[in-house]
Amino acid sequence: MKLEMCVPCLFGLEGLAADELRRLDMEEVKAENGRVLFSGSELDLARANINLRTGERVMVVVGRTRARTFDELFEGVKAMNWEDYVPMDGAFPVKGHSLNSALHSIPDCQRIVKKAIVEKLKQKYHTEWLKETGAKYQVQFAIMNDEAVLYLDSSGAGLHKRGYRPVGNAAPLRETLAAAMVMLARYRGREEFCDPFCGSGTIPIEAALAALNRAPGLNRGYEAMKWAWMEKTDWLDARQEAIDKEFKGTYSIWGGDIDPDSVAIAKANAKRAGVDGIVRFERAEAADFHRDSSGGLIVCNPPYGERVMERKEAEEIYRRFGKATRTLDNWSLYLLSSHTEFERTFGRNATKKRKLYNGMLKCDLFMYYGQKGSKGGKKG
Repeated sequence: MKLEMCVPCLFGLEGLAADELRRLDMEEVKAENGRVLFSGSELDLARANINLRTGERVMVVVGRTRARTFDELFEGVKAMNWEDYVPMDGAFPVKGHSLNSALHSIPDCQRIVKKAIVEKLKQKYHTEWLKETGAKYQVQFAIMNDEAVLYLDSSGAGLHKRGYRPVGNAAPLRETLAAAMVMLARYRGREEFCDPFCGSGTIPIEAALAALNRAPGLNRGYEAMKWAWMEKTDWLDARQEAIDKEFKGTYSIWGGDIDPDSVAIAKANAKRAGVDGIVRFERAEAADFHRDSSGGLIVCNPPYGERVMERKEAEEIYRRFGKATRTLDNWSLYLLSSHTEFERTFGRNATKKRKLYNGMLKCDLFMYYGQKGSKGGKKG
């Protein structure tokens, strides 16, 4: 059947997620604040889960209803075709959120939504009791401006959980944001790629996955793999399609960090991701960073001075790193920071800035384009 689907994403990444879906040949792709809508088949649901780098999860839109009162919410949810998605033994826990709406009590909304679905399924399955002993069909509702949208979450764990990072260091960068930074740097595996503040290795690992054109979700499972109306062949076909699109090549990807424990974690994460053969990690001081003049990309997430260390220490790191990179004219730099005085302490103004969110923390991606004009570094 044709499904309407929704991909929530971090604010600032909607356009990138929409571009990814278009490259997957999805239909009716539409970017909105914090999410991207599209339509497709059950196979497309599997393909989106396995291939998306910047989306947080893939949700099936069950229906929409006005929700100015609890009665209106109940009747609207009950009118939706839940029997098309949830079998008689399916478990369907409910969670959600409400913004700028008359119905603002989340527990009460959960109770009403659950009751409406129960009544609809009891009616359709001609039973007085739903055991909910089968597969999980996680129901989510989003109420905004008195309109409720009801979803089923097909992903389970968020798509940023690729499976390669069970252990992180302080203030980890979400994988979806790291992948977005790699995309915005337009890295295609052609030039040298460096992260002098690699931490647990997320940015270099995402760069390696991008260079290989390897789908980030190949090594994990999804809630919808257990759904009754999803064919197992859809998941097998989607995985095989992704594997067939992988590249082979020689790449130069490097990550450095002053903390030896972080370097050890990064190496272990790269091994779990299957990219340890093309990513090199080593203990290194960012202030001593140097490379030849041939050019390349520096993409990093230096400390902000908000969670990891004091603000003054972060500013000193920016000053020293700015000095170290000042002569790298052919290199393009992409640095993520929430520090309001980053450019001043770094020592030069960015060519361009892009607003992104690291979780709930508002940041800027400061972009410094190199002179060489490599495809990865120049604005195109």
